[in-house]
Amino acid sequence: MNRGLSDPSPFPSRAEKLSERERKREAVLRAAVRAFNARGFHSASLDDVAASLHISKPTIYHYLGNKEQVLLECVTRGLEKLQEAADAAERESGTGLDRLRSFLRRYAEINMDDFGRCVIRTGEEMLSADGARRFRELKSRIDLAMRSLIEEAVGDGSIETTDVKLLAFTLAGALNWPARWHRPDGPLTAEAISATMVDLLTAGIAPRR
Repeated sequence: MNRGLSDPSPFPSRAEKLSERERKREAVLRAAVRAFNARGFHSASLDDVAASLHISKPTIYHYLGNKEQVLLECVTRGLEKLQEAADAAERESGTGLDRLRSFLRRYAEINMDDFGRCVIRTGEEMLSADGARRFRELKSRIDLAMRSLIEEAVGDGSIETTDVKLLAFTLAGALNWPARWHRPDGPLTAEAISATMVDLLTAGIAPRR
């Protein structure tokens, strides 16, 4: 019996090929970021990443490039998540403190996930001059976003501070540390840790009634 012209093709469509490529690229990226977080950038090797996925090292180059390009992709992913969290907080209703607290909770949660953890654990010295410059630019956007949320809260009177920059550094410094000590299999979830830390940190900047 002849196959009709409308019968489905046994070959994947372009959209299916792109979807499959993205799925494989995501798997490589996730394996790489976990290796960097577990062993450090210099100690982790792309050979180990390839072996964990039962693929060849050239396959990693095909999807992501060399080792520094892989690291930059990992930290870029983490910083993009932080930027999305800041943008989402800006759109929320409530006081400036409400929006700041919302962002801070997500900030801490993201930093306890794979890509955010990689941002905290990556130092500029690990990158080339161009890579370090790109890393600084992305990080500065998050710093400015946090300062903007603090300034809005100061403006509507929902927090008290005389130094926006120092407060931003203080909040970020405290909320960066869980990326180093939090264990996903520990007794507390990232959400619980984040909520408790933000409560503690923001209690001291709310206006005294």
